[in-house]
Amino acid sequence: MKYDVLIAGAGPVGLALAAELTRYGVSVRIVEKNAQRTDKSKALVVWSRTLELMERMGCTESFISTGRKATGANISAGREPIARITFDGAETPYPFALMIPQSETERLLEELLNSLGVQVERTVELTRFTPSEDKVVSTLRHADGVEEVLETSWLAGCDGAHSTVRHHLAMDFKGTTQSSDWMLADVHISGVPAPDDVNAFWHSDGVLIIFPITPGRFRVVADFGRTDPNNPRPDPTLEEVQAVLDHRGPSGMKVSDPVWLATFHINERKVADYQRGPVFLLGDAAHVHSPAGGQGMNTGIQDACNLAWKLALVSHGTCPRVPVLESYSPERSAIGDQVLKAAGRFTAIAILQGEAKQWIRNHLASFVLGLAPVRKLAVDIVEELSIAYPDSPLNARGGHKGPHPIAGERAPIRQGEKPVGAGNRPRFVLFGDVDERFSRLVAQYPDLLEAALRKPYEDGGLWLVRPDGYVALSTTRNGWGEVAHCLARIADTTAPRAV
Repeated sequence: MKYDVLIAGAGPVGLALAAELTRYGVSVRIVEKNAQRTDKSKALVVWSRTLELMERMGCTESFISTGRKATGANISAGREPIARITFDGAETPYPFALMIPQSETERLLEELLNSLGVQVERTVELTRFTPSEDKVVSTLRHADGVEEVLETSWLAGCDGAHSTVRHHLAMDFKGTTQSSDWMLADVHISGVPAPDDVNAFWHSDGVLIIFPITPGRFRVVADFGRTDPNNPRPDPTLEEVQAVLDHRGPSGMKVSDPVWLATFHINERKVADYQRGPVFLLGDAAHVHSPAGGQGMNTGIQDACNLAWKLALVSHGTCPRVPVLESYSPERSAIGDQVLKAAGRFTAIAILQGEAKQWIRNHLASFVLGLAPVRKLAVDIVEELSIAYPDSPLNARGGHKGPHPIAGERAPIRQGEKPVGAGNRPRFVLFGDVDERFSRLVAQYPDLLEAALRKPYEDGGLWLVRPDGYVALSTTRNGWGEVAHCLARIADTTAPRAV
């Protein structure tokens, strides 16, 4: 059997990509060199935008029933409160942070993939590959040492920060490693204030952040100061965790029953281009950054959701590679830059040293985060609802800005409405008033445009929305010609017939 896509790596990103491609009718093989899924909590939070995209796969409810909802975040300076940010006012069906260990995320995604008829091939390692213009020839090494040669149309590197795919392409992973030691502790704690929230404590000696996992179980993250390259810091003891809680947090917290204790360092690195011909990089293979904000896994899963529908349209012959596939790297690389900068800034603010600087930080944060518009902006950023593609090559040309939402922005999700892209074929969706010209467009582009015309977002407007729920075109109610030209350009057809 010939496969369309080989996916290297079966973490959350590889599993999400495999599930999306499979439900869109694209044949995949997914290989993983490790024998088992991770048993560690690792990436801990699934944000609202990721849940929205997962809803198209039909697995959001299983995640919500397994995880724990955190509805807010608190920032304190020592024991003095600075700000509280609540998620429950976010304009999304999922106004919360879903706390769920990565081990559970991988389990649920693999169960979804299995239900679609695809199994992860474990103890199978991608060792080398040769890309050409329209295919990739890969060598896979099995556990018994037997090597297999596989030809696919595309290769997706979802194989983590030490990516074989990235190394084989000789892509620069530019960035830095911070010169500080950090503590991670997955432990049970009693006496945590606001135990259903994320709690951050800015102490004069460093930051302490406590994330809820399950009732009674929490993730503790704290910085230990500068790294001594001659004396690597060992993993923390339970006593050290308790000492940090006692020193930087409120009184009364007691730790017990450690699940995972580790020392780590923050890397901030990224490739410039996520694509090299028929080979793509996703997730940590393309970008790694500070865990502040918990954006890493979410960004990777959204890489997968962005790429999957584009690969499907090209695989089915609905669209050519240009501009559809060529839009993946510029869109997602720009988002990677934004996440990298935001996480770095948050980390720098949290570990700021110097009494005067900390005093200014604390008072400025208290004032700024006391403003409702700033809190809303902060929530939209952390929940990833503000992610947009304003410069996407798929957006309608000409710079016209119709009614909101405009091209590149996330299309609002309305109560009771089927998510865009939830079918078994990726199609664009049109929002607007009933018009006979719509049926003509569907007849011209039956494999590209959903047959149902949806209600407009505002009176007098037309919106063409991509399969991943982002607006490609916003125009007035008479802009049917613009819609036709946008579809024709994406499908790479000649000028469309009059509609």
